[in-house]
Amino acid sequence: MKRPTILVLGAGYGGLMTVVNLQKSLGADEADIVLINKNDYHYESTWLHEAAAGTLSPEQVRYDISSVINSNKVKFIEAEVTGIDVATKSIKTNLGSHTYDYLVIGLGFEGETFGIPGLDKYALSIANVNAARHIRDHMEYQFATWSTEEVKDDSRLTIIVGGAGFTGIEYLGELGNRVPELCKEYDVPAKKVRILCVEAAPMVLPGFDPELVEYAVRQLGAKGVEFSIGTPVVEATPEGVKIKKGEDEFEFIKAGTVVWAAGVRGNHLIEESGIENMRARVKVEKDMRAPGFDDVFIVGDCALMINEAINRPYPPTAQIAMQQGEMIANNIIALMKGNPTKEFVPDLKGSVCSLGDSDAIGVVFDKKVTGTKASFMKKMIDNRALFMIGGLGLTIKKGKFNVL
Repeated sequence: MKRPTILVLGAGYGGLMTVVNLQKSLGADEADIVLINKNDYHYESTWLHEAAAGTLSPEQVRYDISSVINSNKVKFIEAEVTGIDVATKSIKTNLGSHTYDYLVIGLGFEGETFGIPGLDKYALSIANVNAARHIRDHMEYQFATWSTEEVKDDSRLTIIVGGAGFTGIEYLGELGNRVPELCKEYDVPAKKVRILCVEAAPMVLPGFDPELVEYAVRQLGAKGVEFSIGTPVVEATPEGVKIKKGEDEFEFIKAGTVVWAAGVRGNHLIEESGIENMRARVKVEKDMRAPGFDDVFIVGDCALMINEAINRPYPPTAQIAMQQGEMIANNIIALMKGNPTKEFVPDLKGSVCSLGDSDAIGVVFDKKVTGTKASFMKKMIDNRALFMIGGLGLTIKKGKFNVL
């Protein structure tokens, strides 16, 4: 009897967790497990804001896929997926085509610009390791250039962050630590630097406890971060951004660095796959399968799940993606054996938002935490993710142990 082919697209948290659990549970003769990813490494997307600020090396954010997969059980192909056709069960890459018996789509997120003119050209996005490195280098270039100019252009030292959600706030926290170092390194007066967060929504960190949000805004304000809330960006140009401050009131802010962190969507290939979707995210069945396709599973940022208690989607977090990956692996094995699949129920242990290296806010096991205690919890969550995929060796090599 032919071994089934299990094809996993993407080595993010969800895809890699699926593969790691499949290789633990299946023998080499039970299935052909194939993982396709455009890079030969996985990166911790929840750490990218640190690499973008320059507080963490880009190399620390990533690790080789080969270090966590069993090559006797898993075939890894470094290629870029260019097409998905679930009707013909065919996957196209830049290196050739593949077929499958079971498909897991975990291609991650893409930035959402909401059609704002110029945003895709002139704003930087914390999208991946290379993008994070580019943001870091671009920002340092602005400081270095200012320090050598005969006629100083202070707008070079203005950093605009679009979005006061999770990513935006965490990036602002890292900037609060990194900017003083840049000022010292390039002899820039701290008072010349402006860090501005622009948010279209009427609040910072929507969904977070108001008391914790107030703490975060206060802490970031003490680091020099300004907030412009309820003021959507309406245009980006090479010189900066235009924001809407009232019904007919606009303001143009010149800036040397504009970082967009105000929204994500699923991978665009989902929209061309033949699977019903919304903004490239698939409203999955309770067992993580795509509606109408018994052999296709969706994991991570591409999966849309509704929290029925509040009738809102679950946030696309690493915590949920890893739990999905484990359940998907178990459900594929169940299908192979002719057994029923199980419903995925997120086990939410809490959420922590960092405000820099030694500060954070969060709710862990229904308890609110702030400051160094919350920062410690954040690092332990990061280390746990490493341990679940790569064990103790990977955790020791890449983990965060500067807990105080």
